[in-house]
Amino acid sequence: MTDSQGTFCLVLHSHLPWLPHHGNWPVGEEWLYQAWAHSYVPVIDLLRRFADEGRRDVLTLGVTPVLASQLDDPYALRAFHEWLGHWTLRAQHAATLWRGDELLSDLAAAEHRTAHHVLAEAETTWRHGFSPILRSLVDSEVLELLGGPATHPFQPLLDPRVRGFALRTGLADTTLRVGHRPEGIWAPECGYAPGMEHDYAAAGVHRFLVDGPSLRGDTAAARTVGDSDVVCFGRDLEVTYRVWSPKAGYPGHSAYRDFHTWAHEVGLKPSRVTGKHVAPEDKAPYDPALAADALRTHVKDFVETVVRRLKSLREQHGRPALVVAAYDTELFGHWWHEGPQWLEGVLRALPEAGVRVTTLRGALEAGHLGGPVDLPASSWGSGKDWRVWDGEQVADMVQANDELQKRLLALPVPGAARDTVADQAVTEGMLALSSDWAFMVTKNSAADYARRRARDHTQRFDALAEALHAGAPDARRLAERYRASALPFGHLDARDLLSPANPRR
Repeated sequence: MTDSQGTFCLVLHSHLPWLPHHGNWPVGEEWLYQAWAHSYVPVIDLLRRFADEGRRDVLTLGVTPVLASQLDDPYALRAFHEWLGHWTLRAQHAATLWRGDELLSDLAAAEHRTAHHVLAEAETTWRHGFSPILRSLVDSEVLELLGGPATHPFQPLLDPRVRGFALRTGLADTTLRVGHRPEGIWAPECGYAPGMEHDYAAAGVHRFLVDGPSLRGDTAAARTVGDSDVVCFGRDLEVTYRVWSPKAGYPGHSAYRDFHTWAHEVGLKPSRVTGKHVAPEDKAPYDPALAADALRTHVKDFVETVVRRLKSLREQHGRPALVVAAYDTELFGHWWHEGPQWLEGVLRALPEAGVRVTTLRGALEAGHLGGPVDLPASSWGSGKDWRVWDGEQVADMVQANDELQKRLLALPVPGAARDTVADQAVTEGMLALSSDWAFMVTKNSAADYARRRARDHTQRFDALAEALHAGAPDARRLAERYRASALPFGHLDARDLLSPANPRR
């Protein structure tokens, strides 16, 4: 291990549930296209610049299979292109409406330039979807890619057979799209139950993320889990929460662009945060100069926080230490307009401050591995336990999911050939088990939409299961109708879950 202030790993977790053909506004496809335009495109732009500069091991990027599928989906690509066209028109309309106000007029012009840039990227770099871009970034070694279970289910609440199937399907999907099988995963919601490390080992997973409290805050090194060789990394909350916490963080600064306030006549966000308790109509117009000043301050503050934390850990442990900061990718750009610029500033400033910036794989190669640890049942949600996905507010959903899994495992076993009806039934079942639905209900974020999505996929599963059990002649036609709006994984094979030959069955 070379001498330095220590090692820093940035981990980004990219995920949205399956959204094409399932609603538009305010929740549905609009959610996908906003995150695509404002987060995924600028973050990938940043990584491509680093790759062109010859930088290696800059950050660790988790991309869930269900998100990767959407960013490759032909329908979603066409609809995104149309959405971008409407964005340019909205910005052009705003330039006309706001002509008399210097700040708002400049904002409309900047919005128009950004929309045109993303549209150009969609027509060139992103023309064939995300996978070719991601493959090139993985090949250049500018990042380490993390995979995960297919539809992002909360794994501790799954039957082990369903859990194993979801992980195998997800890893296979990433391998098909990128040409590399991920060695690490972002476990959905950082959910963990004792013993899951053995499932990971069986699937060829060597490392995963947990939240800092799972390690009782001792996150200065990766740790092997139980008696396995599988390694966990803990999110350092002292550093991570400088950016985003349940109560505070940089994005809430008064100078940054306000996420929640819309000028509905043009569909743009014209205001700065101004103050936590300021009504939308009283918020000040966005001023890029003020935001740039705040951004420089927050880059400097974060770098100083990381250096101070690494020095403290080194004094405590007597050796160079590790800090892992982990966030949702969608924070950067979608939720926090200035986030991509902050990312670039931090990733350039940390090496200048004597901090090794690398990936989780790079941290292990640098020697940041401690002794074994027994992890408790945990997550990165409220309370750091399972309450968000297994609490009183979603007790009915938990029961429904338990019963769904029983029916899923009782499907008729396909014959020697693939059965498209069984494949689609399993697909609908897995989409119903997405962790997003319980999260949205518990957090009261589009809860009605979440309940409807879970219910609709369950009803689709039941219709296909009934047709399978009855040998209905129109079963294939029904499956084709459902496939038209939900086919994230064309390779998903129900036999991998249902076959008696499967040792996990």
